[in-house]
Parts: sequence; C-alpha cells; structure tokens
Amino acid sequence: MRAAITFLACLGLLAGCSGGGPESAGVPADSVTQRQRDSAVGASGLPGAKGVTGALDAADAAAARAAAHDSMADAH
Repeated sequence: MRAAITFLACLGLLAGCSGGGPESAGVPADSVTQRQRDSAVGASGLPGAKGVTGALDAADAAAARAAAHDSMADAH
C-alpha cells in the first residue's frame, strides 16, 4: 500500500512538471485566438453561452476604462 501511494505521489509530481501546453512541445500554435474561441462559444446556443458573452463585454468595458485612464494620465 505504501509503495502504491509513493508511486502515485511521484506520478503526480511528474505530471505537474510536464511543462505546459502544445507550444512547449513544438506543436504550432492554433491560428484562432482565445478571444475568437470565446466569441464563438458566446454565439452558440450552449448552456452558459450568455455568461461568456457577458464576460467578454465586461472585459471590453474594463479595457476601455483603462485606455481612458491612460490617456488622461498622458495628457497631464
């Protein structure tokens, strides 16, 4: 039993140190951005799609506010 727990712990550590996504494995990145994927999900009829659309709208509003604040800071 102890050997099995030790094996699983080592396996978990190795999985945690795998290095990340497909970009680190030499696989070319997908040509679709995360924003485009989220927009496609938001436009679909999937459950929770309206939440994705709302999150995208909130992110756009926050980016617009940040840009407005940056332009005010640059003006002074």
